Amino acid sequence: QVQLVESGGGLVQAGGSLRLSCAASGRAFSMYAMGWFRQGPGKEREFVAAFSLGGISTYYADSVKGRFTISRDNAKNTVYLQMNSMQPEDTAVYYCAARRGGDWRSSYAYDYWGQGTQVTVSS
Repeated sequence: QVQLVESGGGLVQAGGSLRLSCAASGRAFSMYAMGWFRQGPGKEREFVAAFSLGGISTYYADSVKGRFTISRDNAKNTVYLQMNSMQPEDTAVYYCAARRGGDWRSSYAYDYWGQGTQVTVSS
């Protein structure tokens, strides 16, 4: 079992930055790969960024590529999402998630989810 807790959300102006954190727990944590999703008002949950299962590669949605960076600190069992050059379209509830494998872009591949943290970008 893996438990995930997000933090770091808040209000930021367009062009600003935020860093989200996802603290993970569970003895089987090393068996999972981590990803970030978001869900804006009236929208479906969409993929943002993820690690490959082995942690060698990273993947990003086209909408955030070049602006967002996923990283992790293994000693702290924590995954981060650094968000730069933020835009109003980035406003959403952001979720971290853990998967055993499968398609890194699909929410259905993820087995565990955090509670979400609100990110709001103003013009």
